[in-house]
Amino acid sequence: QLMLAESGGGLVRPGGSLTLSCWAPKFSLDYYTIGWFRQAPEKEREAVVCVNTDGSSTNYLKSLAGRITISRDTAKHTVFLQLDSLNAEDTGVYYCASFVNPSMCPRGLSAAYWGQGTQVTVSS
Repeated sequence: QLMLAESGGGLVRPGGSLTLSCWAPKFSLDYYTIGWFRQAPEKEREAVVCVNTDGSSTNYLKSLAGRITISRDTAKHTVFLQLDSLNAEDTGVYYCASFVNPSMCPRGLSAAYWGQGTQVTVSS
């Protein structure tokens, strides 16, 4: 059963931007902390940002600091992650996950749901 679905990935040139979407077709995201994670080739999955129910967020990936924007469309059950000034090191599969306990988000533990991921490839 599809509980979270990411979209918006693709091939982008260095310096370009992408906006990823995390959509929850069956429930409201308002009651969960939402985490975005990245798994680069041959690397472990790591947290990019965690967005709390009050709208506050914490960035965990220093390499993306200043280059991400988080937004939420409550009516559409969607959280967006905008990635700017992309470079090759940003290549990877981006996942979103929902957490009841916000403290679990940075480590990606005990998520209620994970999406299937969306591939972002930055290449000229």
